Parts: sequence; C-alpha cells; structure tokens
Amino acid sequence: MKVETIPEVKQYLNDLITILIEKEYFGFEETAKKYVDELLDDIISNLPTQLKRLAPKYFTDRYGEGLYYAVFPKSKRTQWYVFFRIYRKDKSLYYQVRYIANNHTITQFLTY
Repeated sequence: MKVETIPEVKQYLNDLITILIEKEYFGFEETAKKYVDELLDDIISNLPTQLKRLAPKYFTDRYGEGLYYAVFPKSKRTQWYVFFRIYRKDKSLYYQVRYIANNHTITQFLTY
C-alpha cells in the first residue's frame, strides 16, 4: 500500500505553516512546521488502517467520484479530515489524498 498526495494537497500543507503562524496558533515557524510534518506523517503511516467513510456529495462534486474520508484527531478541538481515493496499479493498492481540511472549516459540509 502506498499513500500519495496530489500537488494541490502538497501546496496546501506548505501554505498551512504560514496560516498557522498568521492566525497565531503557533508563535514560531519551527513549531508550525513540526505540526504539519507530524500531520502528514500520521496520514502517510495510518491512512490505510483508518476507518473510512464515503464522502458526501459536496466533496465528490469538487474532488472526484469514489471519494472517501478519514478523520485524524490532533487535539481536543481539532480534527483533520483527509479525503482520498483508492485505486490499484501494478497489483499495488494506492491511497491518493485529494483534499485535507479541519473541523473548523468543513463540518457544515459533512451532513448527507
């Protein structure tokens, strides 16, 4: 199994470091970078074993059919939602991450 991210997700994670500092969630770039690196490591290491749910139409309309999501809690107040597709290539299973957001920004779209 392999977890991969599309370029837009990679860019979002890079931008997230700046966002976390600008919104004063972290005071130093090093700690914001560590937070994002740990989030990405968690996704890469654990996505295949996480409970997956079918993504609501709101997300499939934007990020493609056959989309699932899994939840990655990072604190008491913040959970990250990872939207992905699963496909086979050369007898290997791939998890393609297509979108990432947290409960502070997308909870209202998770209703069916």
